Amino acid sequence: MTETQTAAVEARGITKRFGPTVALNDAGIVITPGETHALVGRNGAGKSTLVSILTGLQRPDLGEVLFAGEPAPPLTDRDAWRRRVACVYQKSTIIPALTVAENLFINRQTEKGPINWRALRSRARDLLEQYGVDVDADLLAGDLSVEERQLVEIARALSFGARFIILDEPTAQLDGPAISRLFDRMRDLREQGVTMMFISHHLEEVYEVCQSVTVFRDARHILTSTVADLPHNELVKAMTGEENAAYESRARERDDEARVVLSASGLRLKDRYEDVDLAVRSGEIVGLAGSGSSGKVGLAETLVGLRRADGGDVTVNGSAVRPGDVTAALKAGLGFVPQDRHHQGFVPLLSIAENATMPIAHKLGRFGAISAALRRARAQTMIEELDIKTTGPEQPVGDLSGGNAQKVVLARALSDNPAALVVINPTAGVDVKAKQSLLGAVEDATARGTGVLLVSDELDDLRICDRVLVMFHGRVVKDVPRGWSDNDLVAAMEGIDS
Repeated sequence: MTETQTAAVEARGITKRFGPTVALNDAGIVITPGETHALVGRNGAGKSTLVSILTGLQRPDLGEVLFAGEPAPPLTDRDAWRRRVACVYQKSTIIPALTVAENLFINRQTEKGPINWRALRSRARDLLEQYGVDVDADLLAGDLSVEERQLVEIARALSFGARFIILDEPTAQLDGPAISRLFDRMRDLREQGVTMMFISHHLEEVYEVCQSVTVFRDARHILTSTVADLPHNELVKAMTGEENAAYESRARERDDEARVVLSASGLRLKDRYEDVDLAVRSGEIVGLAGSGSSGKVGLAETLVGLRRADGGDVTVNGSAVRPGDVTAALKAGLGFVPQDRHHQGFVPLLSIAENATMPIAHKLGRFGAISAALRRARAQTMIEELDIKTTGPEQPVGDLSGGNAQKVVLARALSDNPAALVVINPTAGVDVKAKQSLLGAVEDATARGTGVLLVSDELDDLRICDRVLVMFHGRVVKDVPRGWSDNDLVAAMEGIDS
């Protein structure tokens, strides 16, 4: 930004406290018009608090926010805020039961009398066409893919007149091709003069799509730099305070004679996968890799009973499990970390203790009554083992950062010492330190004899696996032993392996 250029967005000297917790301490950010500016930092660094202040949902205790050099409007003037800034959150704000058109214009009907539905749908189609969103305005939003929901939210934000958009972990639930399409759309918007703040834990994405980056750590602003001038190791050091935060997997010897704790035979599900056989042994970590259309998530969800296969058998710890029965799978000795922690992983209003001990609640008391002391003690042990950053076992999980909430989900999955564990994208949307804790906990479980099926889009996650099963178009096409190269594994995932 030149000396005479006014910042599109500026936050100065922002301090925000929640009780004894200092969420932001004299922090700030300056974003140049028309740039894509990354905001990175560990969970708990203050990113979410800054977003809430930049979108007018929270008032800072100290400091000020300016848009194009002008002070931010009063918090009560929501229309003024919508004209200045919009946020596409990791957790979608689209209402599934409404159509795309209804979502685009919800709470915006200005005419008196009945709604003119034909005119509303026509305006929605024009808006979608204007911003290049190839979605039917009459579709129910619940039938859209994650990628399509995000594009609808971006179009809705721009329709208010906002030229500054915050993208909060937009790639967390997208596969490779969808991420590429999102980045192309972001570049198109930037050429149209839209300014963006991009929040991500994937540092390679920062280097691919952003021009500048700001780092927060421990509620403070650490640095702001052009991306081209900041080496990867310096960015990691700024985020963590350490030179290298990469997780190093532990040396482990495979026991090919260990008992099979999770198996599938001839498993098939129309339009998802077919003729899948697999076996996971005690003390083994088996990876499951593939593109978003490979069928890997559908297969994992079938193994735990979230989906019902059209044919084939699933065995957990030696016992055949009834298809489509989650309860039966859990009783047989299966632990599960779902892909969508927000909707399937925890109950946000319940405490850490209540969430983490759900599978073992019947063991924490007598005659059907749960001992609060036993539950609290067990939860405290889990908090210490997984390094969950919290005020205590009674804190609601909804108040935790994403990485710490994911640790609670994993703690619950491991609470009954399962024979087998299925985890789907366990490190999506969490920082490098949380990744270390989560992957370390998975390896700890393996050391205790648990067999793990690890489904992930992250190559770094898959490095802890003893072998990786690669799926392509619904079939397991390769069993890759430990020691693979990135190029070889990605080639197999994309179907170009020889």
